[in-house]
Amino acid sequence: MHEYPSDIAFTPAVKAIQTAKGSRASYGKMEERGSWQTTVTPELEAFLADLDMFYLGTANGQAQPYIQYRGGAPGFLKAIDEKTLGFADFGGNQQYISLGNLSENPKAFIFLMDYVHSRRIKLWGKARVVEGDAQLENRLRDPEYPGKVERVVLFEIEAWDINCPQHIHKRFPQREVTPVVEQLHQRVHEPEAQLATLRQTNTL
Repeated sequence: MHEYPSDIAFTPAVKAIQTAKGSRASYGKMEERGSWQTTVTPELEAFLADLDMFYLGTANGQAQPYIQYRGGAPGFLKAIDEKTLGFADFGGNQQYISLGNLSENPKAFIFLMDYVHSRRIKLWGKARVVEGDAQLENRLRDPEYPGKVERVVLFEIEAWDINCPQHIHKRFPQREVTPVVEQLHQRVHEPEAQLATLRQTNTL
């Protein structure tokens, strides 16, 4: 049992390095103030609502880690209850590395990235695969997203933290870039059309 939620990441080895590097005192004060969150808050739910991707970390029985990209419609990673997140899992390249890892080691990690606003949230917990639950699949699927739901993955939160935005490069999703590009195209086409009309008028 951890004394503080952050102990899931701040192991004795990590704390020893923090002490050696001079950051342990500030993190000790953080722990005393309440440390990290352990449940879904309105802030976390709002963060999830706009995200269309995240990274899922798992490890096999030999502790070999693996990171996998997960994408879908905005908000496809949803809060099931105050301790659980869930998402519909779509068909991929059929390597099933994440599924195999979770079958022997439920410990998992979710890395949420908001590249537009330079924000990131880290979540530690345990994950499990649910297959054949039509009700749960319907709750988590987006009928407008073309991917076929093959199963559901549920993630039980043990701790989460908002990370420093430093060094995050801005990247913009297609849904935000496309309207801007269309507006620029329109601004270019309008004077071209006007010029063509003037030329046609002058030749008459």
